[in-house]
Amino acid sequence: YNYGTSGRNILRADGLVQLDFTVSKQFKFTESKALQFRAEFFNITNTPTFASPTTTIDTASGGQIGSTLNASRTIELALKLFF
Repeated sequence: YNYGTSGRNILRADGLVQLDFTVSKQFKFTESKALQFRAEFFNITNTPTFASPTTTIDTASGGQIGSTLNASRTIELALKLFF
């Protein structure tokens, strides 16, 4: 969609910036048995990625950003038993 006589790709948005981090530790009990603890942090810095602004220019809400594209910080904990 073009606005009047404007060119293509005039509306741009920021890229996705997200830092993920994983820590794991494995404890061996015997040669064939082990226990693994794992902690995974997604979007550890809790950086929002804003959605593109609205493209309706004839209303009061034109050009406003109303949401984010990525989820907030998420932490997953896991415990695995290998046998």
